[in-house]
Amino acid sequence: MKNKVEKLLKNKNKTVPILSFPSTQLLGVSVKELISSSEMQVSGMQTIAERCNVGAALNMMDLSVEAEAFGAKVRFYDDDVPAVEKGIIDDITEAQSVTVPEVGAGRTALCIEGIAKAKQKIADIPVFCGVIGPYSLAGRLFDMTELMMECFDSPDEVKILLSKATCFLKEYINAFKAAGADGVIMAEPAAGLLSPTLAQEFSMPFVKEIFDEINSEDFIVCYHNCGNAVGDMLGSVAELGADIVHLGNAVDLKKALEILPKETVVMGNVNPVLFRTGKPEEIRADVQRVYDECSQFDNFMISTGCDVPAASKWENIDAYFEKVNELYAQG
Repeated sequence: MKNKVEKLLKNKNKTVPILSFPSTQLLGVSVKELISSSEMQVSGMQTIAERCNVGAALNMMDLSVEAEAFGAKVRFYDDDVPAVEKGIIDDITEAQSVTVPEVGAGRTALCIEGIAKAKQKIADIPVFCGVIGPYSLAGRLFDMTELMMECFDSPDEVKILLSKATCFLKEYINAFKAAGADGVIMAEPAAGLLSPTLAQEFSMPFVKEIFDEINSEDFIVCYHNCGNAVGDMLGSVAELGADIVHLGNAVDLKKALEILPKETVVMGNVNPVLFRTGKPEEIRADVQRVYDECSQFDNFMISTGCDVPAASKWENIDAYFEKVNELYAQG
């Protein structure tokens, strides 16, 4: 286990939720303003690190950035995360003509700059970058439903698109590393919609190719999947070589801990929807549930099941951290 990962694991009270966009409420800015400024992103990371007992700082989990760099049309919102409105191809036969963009296209330069600035201002905890996974990116470049169908009808063309997504993601993450990032959280939720057999063919090999390229002793690699079917893919997930596997609340986390390697840190999976729609007592109850089910495993760390929504109530976020601190203070 890498030194940086061991340090995270030794301080389980310093939880690592996927938490970035609710910083807009603390800063008094819109989501659109947050994602449009590297300085604002750093301010958001700093504000969360100062208010919350986090074990790491995350820039953003904005799964539109990479698709936008390829040329996809993105819709922006003041109070919610951006969404890809239209991909760049209408037919999978066009995959061959897709051009892999240079790192720095679209908002990728701004995100890399944000990590570099964050490393100058956040010195006491690791700084993570967030990126999309290859299958999830391919779905945004084409169409998610059509891509799944083409896995049966045109597998070779799908793999061409996946290879281009993979090529870009390797370069993008390496650019984050060069900027000083301590690790990456790769979100591959669309693969969680596939059957284990399809995921084994159309997601896992491409994720592993990326991880093999970027992995190093001083860089933490985290795989996130909150798809409903990922619980049936854990054997394949175990082979990815990730330092951390971060799973959504649709997964039986105790089962995952029983299957995944003991040297892999497993994080999850407090229901993220509760942060927006629930009450503090519901958050505390869900934290207790996850803790009771999983705390006997040495490689478990409590976290959110996915990205905490931008419009979440800060009283709920505070309740999450207070409950985690309370549980680990009790030993």
